[in-house]
Amino acid sequence: MDYFDKDGKPIKVTYIGDRIKKIIVIAAIIIAVVAIGSTCWYTVDEKQQAVVTTFGRVTGVTGAGMHFKLPFGIQKAHKVDVNVYRKIELGYRSTGDGASTVVEKESKMITGDYNIVNVDFFIEYKVSNPEKFLFASKDPEQILKNLVQSQIRNVVGSYKVDRVLTDGKSEIQQKVKDMTSEILTEYDIGLILTDVKIQDSEPPTASVIEAFKNVETAKQKAETLINEARAYQNQKLPEAQAQADQLKQNAEYLKQNRINDAVKAVAMFEAMYAEYEKNPDITRSRMYYEALTSALPGVRLFIDVSDGTTNKLLPLESFIGEEAGE
Repeated sequence: MDYFDKDGKPIKVTYIGDRIKKIIVIAAIIIAVVAIGSTCWYTVDEKQQAVVTTFGRVTGVTGAGMHFKLPFGIQKAHKVDVNVYRKIELGYRSTGDGASTVVEKESKMITGDYNIVNVDFFIEYKVSNPEKFLFASKDPEQILKNLVQSQIRNVVGSYKVDRVLTDGKSEIQQKVKDMTSEILTEYDIGLILTDVKIQDSEPPTASVIEAFKNVETAKQKAETLINEARAYQNQKLPEAQAQADQLKQNAEYLKQNRINDAVKAVAMFEAMYAEYEKNPDITRSRMYYEALTSALPGVRLFIDVSDGTTNKLLPLESFIGEEAGE
């Protein structure tokens, strides 16, 4: 039905149903726009990277921040935590209260000398390539776990039980890490191994555990005694070195004195020889008398300088003494 105003002009009448339809259409358009807009962008955390696929095929990798993509599932962003260290527990499982439960099928293994030990390992790794982590294998973390377990058993199986339980742990850890990393590089599944640690290692029986504790205590005592001996050595060695230096100095002093005496004797002999060449008879007689004096100390020596006609009577001490007493 048409309505007219007082001037005869038609009046447009809007029904409530038409308004509701218009509101519904506008709301649908807004919802569609929001839905389309929400599928056109995504946010990547600082610890993440996003692998973008277009119709299921990888077309890019994006870092932290806000990024745009095609809507309606044409492009998808698969976020991966790359700057986060992940862990694998072998031989045990941590519980929420700080304790742990034992997983014997993972921890029990045979050593190189055919003994059984329980060894728990803590494995740390992280994602190195998010694209390969997502699409190069079905379950890369399970592959890594199986690979580490295999290498652990290989390495532990090449060591004797006492090395596994005492001083061989660091060497075993390094070997497991090196061997696993080498094979992991060949697999190329987007993971990198960062650390391998032995959490605990012990024999399966209480008596053997006690025996190994005694061995470890004995080793510690031995190390203590060795350290004490080294300290004593470090204390006494300087004293012995000082005494040796003093003896060397004394020997050098005596050596120099002997050399000086020898030089002096040579000089005296050369001087005497020079005098002998000038007056051989006089020098010869003087040397003869000096030799007699040296060979017969305390004996009086009388020299007869007469012409040989006087009779000589030796010894003369008694006559000289008698004349002196008269």
